[in-house]
Amino acid sequence: MDQRLADKRHTLAHLLAAAVMKLYPDAKRTIGPAIDDGFYFDFEFSSPISEKDFPKIEKEMRKLLPSWKSMERHELSPADAKKEYPDNPYKHELIDEFSGEGQTLSFYKSGEYWDLCKGGHVENPAKEIAPDSFKIDRLAGAYWRGDEKNTQLTRIYGLAFDTKEELDAYLMMREEAKKRDHRKIGQDQKLFFIDDIVGKGLVMWQPKGTIIRDEIEKLARETEEADGYSRVVTPHLAKQELFLKSGHLPYYEKDMYPGMSMDDGTYYLKAMNCPHHHVIYLHDKHSYRELPLRLAEYGTVYRNELSGTLAGLLRVRALAMNDAHIYCRKDQIKQEFRKALELTMMYFKIFGLNDYWFRLSKWNPERKDKYIDEPENWNYSESAIREVLDEMQVKYVEAEDEAAFYGPKVDIQFKSVIGRTESMSTVQLDFAAKTRFGLSYVDSDGKENGEVFVIHRAPLSTHERFMAFLIEHYAGVWPLWLSPVQVKVLPVSEKHFEYGRSVLKQLKESGIRAELDDANESLGKKIRNAKTEKVPYLFVVGDKEMESKTVTVENRKESEGAQPLTDIIQRLREEVRERK
Repeated sequence: MDQRLADKRHTLAHLLAAAVMKLYPDAKRTIGPAIDDGFYFDFEFSSPISEKDFPKIEKEMRKLLPSWKSMERHELSPADAKKEYPDNPYKHELIDEFSGEGQTLSFYKSGEYWDLCKGGHVENPAKEIAPDSFKIDRLAGAYWRGDEKNTQLTRIYGLAFDTKEELDAYLMMREEAKKRDHRKIGQDQKLFFIDDIVGKGLVMWQPKGTIIRDEIEKLARETEEADGYSRVVTPHLAKQELFLKSGHLPYYEKDMYPGMSMDDGTYYLKAMNCPHHHVIYLHDKHSYRELPLRLAEYGTVYRNELSGTLAGLLRVRALAMNDAHIYCRKDQIKQEFRKALELTMMYFKIFGLNDYWFRLSKWNPERKDKYIDEPENWNYSESAIREVLDEMQVKYVEAEDEAAFYGPKVDIQFKSVIGRTESMSTVQLDFAAKTRFGLSYVDSDGKENGEVFVIHRAPLSTHERFMAFLIEHYAGVWPLWLSPVQVKVLPVSEKHFEYGRSVLKQLKESGIRAELDDANESLGKKIRNAKTEKVPYLFVVGDKEMESKTVTVENRKESEGAQPLTDIIQRLREEVRERK
């Protein structure tokens, strides 16, 4: 979001508050920032409001806007500032927080409304804000200062863009997003569900969803085997001592499930696979000739997420990670980092994902408290990764002071078909593990060398997050190789059931996932049902097909006519094998 648009949205948050205070004088206002698609403001109302109140709030905002010809800055002492908010403990708390000894506080005034604010507005709202470029959007509950122990406030969200056309385009895109919602499609296609009796954020994969999951994992297994990875399997938990050594305790303890006291110590569910992989590396001595050593695992990890933050497959408590750790020498960093990025891009090409770019997150040498103090390794690795991105000729940006504490990383940023931008995959360099775990190798002189660098990579993200992305990307119209049902066999009438069953048998023996619709329904209805289910291929069998040992093939777009069964099976097998 550029600063100009952010200032416009922040100004509209003020305008929203002004309209609310006109309509509901006893409301207590709190804060109202700009956000990615607009703005919000939090209030404490004496009586609840609802979406039915949106039109009058919008009307009041548009009524006030012409009189907002400037945003005047004023300064007040903390004592005078508090007088502006009688009986408003929220503003009083902010005033105490923002004011130092003898310090004044900034207020901004437009029209008859003014409010405590640090700034960031347009100069002339009446001129710069089109009255049809914003819209009150929705209500939500929000705890004061994000703390569930505090009062729950009413948050009013608004949408805001430069023009009505941009607002309308956003609303259309959001409607499309609703159609592609992975939770709805997941339910309609019986892919997964979440049940409170099992627990929030714990996904139950149904048979059809498991087929897609298995196909994705199969792709990962085949690709990694061809790329020189060795697969490992590690336990879902470990003793406290392992996570103390790795640094997850106490620094990430709040993100982990509580420890379990056993007769031989305290155990924790793992939040990531890397500590276990480091132990596997340490179990044997390694020569410089063995490096790089690439250990891969489609392992499940557990995160102690607050229930209110969980969102379908996008944020869950049990995650299956397409994880691997590459142990390499310093002179191998550039080569291995590039291979990890190229592997990620190869996956994206298979899935038809094109709208992405890279973000190189770097350290800040002034922040010794935040980053491991190895300036030489930081400078070398950041330079090497930048060279990789330049040589690959990919689109990338650099982000200062955003690296992991143990090394630089590259995030792959996606813009989804519904316009949402998010980080999908990450490749991270780690030069802290070698010290924490004492990782080493025997060099060419026969000496122990402790300079083992670790590359963490998860090109397919977590299975849950990636599945949510794919469901939305395909809108549930799965390519043949991923489709839970690849062919639906449709007998014209009951007398064609036997031939239909023989076609089904041949399909299954050839590795094609197929079903037979032997319901006592018309052919037209069977075709409509199969298309609703988004099955890639329909095989219609009737008198002519029985006589000629053929099937009439219909794909999602058109009818392909009658074809010999052996020929079409061969074609489908090829299409599946090539993951078209």
